[in-house]
Amino acid sequence: MNDDALSEACALVAAYLERSMIPDPEGASAYLAEGAAIIFTGGRAFASASQTADFNAKRYRWVKKRLPQMHAALDPETRDVHVYSTGHLYGEWPDGTPFDGNRFIDSFVVRDGLIVETNVWNDSAEWLLDRAGLSEAPL
Repeated sequence: MNDDALSEACALVAAYLERSMIPDPEGASAYLAEGAAIIFTGGRAFASASQTADFNAKRYRWVKKRLPQMHAALDPETRDVHVYSTGHLYGEWPDGTPFDGNRFIDSFVVRDGLIVETNVWNDSAEWLLDRAGLSEAPL
């Protein structure tokens, strides 16, 4: 596998994330393999891009990702490409309070030109605990 394949996997993930942030779940679904595993923070499993959009609509008034870094690596055994996207979320909580600088890392497994697995981690739960006065230590 050459650098072009790694770049193509990164471009596929970037396109999926762009569609997801609109939000355009139907458009985002075009980048997912049938039966793709979508796991969000806390181990929440979703079966579709529309389910993740519905979840985000409850947690945020709106949310976007700044995508400053994307890295890809080939799994030599499976030939899957693992893509890691890191950056910060920004947007508004449901009450309209703006936020920025919320760290995230998303991992993706790309196989045969489609995303077969994604895992999403971010600081939102910690930020929400802090807002509710339930944080054990300052952020």
